[in-house]
Amino acid sequence: MLHRIMLISLLVLLPAAASAASDEQVVAAKTSSNAAESRHEGYYYPKITSSEVYKARTKVLAKMNRHERLLFISSTTQQQGSSSYAPRYVMFAKGEEAEKLIIVGLDDETLGTIYRARALLAALSSLARLTPLLRDADLEDTLTFYDLVHLMGFTQITVSDGRSHSHRVTLQ
Repeated sequence: MLHRIMLISLLVLLPAAASAASDEQVVAAKTSSNAAESRHEGYYYPKITSSEVYKARTKVLAKMNRHERLLFISSTTQQQGSSSYAPRYVMFAKGEEAEKLIIVGLDDETLGTIYRARALLAALSSLARLTPLLRDADLEDTLTFYDLVHLMGFTQITVSDGRSHSHRVTLQ
């Protein structure tokens, strides 16, 4: 009889323990994600002040990976460095797979408002099309910068003036 009670208790308690362990894993994953996020927030840009979700009209290209995204950042930075004037913004690819695009203004004008930030992103559409990654792809002219970076496998874009505001775009 004692064995049956022990067996029944074990069968009742085991799923509850597994559920608690699963909950702990979810909390740990969220904490880890938040810790990684806070590493960027407050270091590269101030606290996120606005956000949006963008449903991309593109699918990630099969050949895109961390290396390709870093090449995009490098080629964009190289193009800025070859001009006759100082860069007005800087781009970073962060995250384990370089899937987070960060753009920070280097002066008080370039990304001083959300409207300037969106204008810069629109201008970056043509720059993205010229990179070796997308130059030979047959792309629609109506694709936005959000669509183009989604093609490359970026999952989020953070744009900041580097002083007072940051805008987060989550790409789906």
